[in-house]
Amino acid sequence: MIEFFEFLSARSGDLLLRILEHIQLTILAVGIAIGIGVPIGVLLMRIPTISRPVQYMLGIVQTIPSLAMLGLLIPFAGIGAPSGIIALVLYSLLVIVQNTLVGIQQVEPAVIESATGMGMNNWQILFKVQIPLALPVIIAGIRVATVTCVGIATLVAAIGAGGLGVFIFRGINVLNNNLILLGAIPAALLAVLLDSFLVILEKISNKQ
Repeated sequence: MIEFFEFLSARSGDLLLRILEHIQLTILAVGIAIGIGVPIGVLLMRIPTISRPVQYMLGIVQTIPSLAMLGLLIPFAGIGAPSGIIALVLYSLLVIVQNTLVGIQQVEPAVIESATGMGMNNWQILFKVQIPLALPVIIAGIRVATVTCVGIATLVAAIGAGGLGVFIFRGINVLNNNLILLGAIPAALLAVLLDSFLVILEKISNKQ
């Protein structure tokens, strides 16, 4: 362990850069997935007939191995961060869509009837009643998506997207355990920190 900490100290500048890259990849991908997934979840609630086919297609995406997904995206988005971010978004969509759909469906019909009785239209009910009440469930989905992204983001280094996976792949190539740990340990800690932050947000949304 002493050897590892000495190694970490010597690589601290490079480590900070890779951590920032990893955070950027994760936040950007999850942000895009939220922007796409929440509207899709609302749409599936409005049009139940397409709910199962859409969820089925998103489920198929989850079964594609990460490295295979990256390989499929390279001809379209090229080598680097764009392909990595697209892959992370695709892996994040299903849980966000499902949690948005379930969260809205769990809103009590009596609450919606009360809002209708107060003169609210469908959009007002959606944004002022349904989404706020579904927020804890939606955030729970975002938690899962975020932790998943942190893990998969280590693999996008294989196509030059950066992040902590750079250390892991270098370590594997030269059989250096210290390099592997330099990527793996911060990635695990980052997942825990982001998850803890979102747990706090989830609790706050539950109290509102």
